[in-house]
Amino acid sequence: MANPNIISVSSIYGKVSGQAVTTSETAIVTNLSQSGKIFKINSLVISNVDGTNAADITATLVFSGATRHIAKTISVPADATLVLISRDTQIYLEENNSIRLTASAASALEAICSWDEIS
Repeated sequence: MANPNIISVSSIYGKVSGQAVTTSETAIVTNLSQSGKIFKINSLVISNVDGTNAADITATLVFSGATRHIAKTISVPADATLVLISRDTQIYLEENNSIRLTASAASALEAICSWDEIS
């Protein structure tokens, strides 16, 4: 099924996901193939929970067999928060697309992603 026409949708559900970011690339949000949905990513916030050391975040958008960077090795200071996506920079995640995160240090970063699931 193709992505829905967002002018005539039947439902919009608010969604949120959170995770500890590890040194292995892991998806925080995935729109499965043939879901019949489009996700409007409203925010992606990274927090450094390490009280002493900075850590780097890399965020990628995986789509159509390609990987493109939303952010690449951006330093997040200790006890600080970085907004990677906000309402000013929101993006659409089509079917078979995902946003994946990788940290430079284990147990240092956490992420929260908020989106609208549209069908």
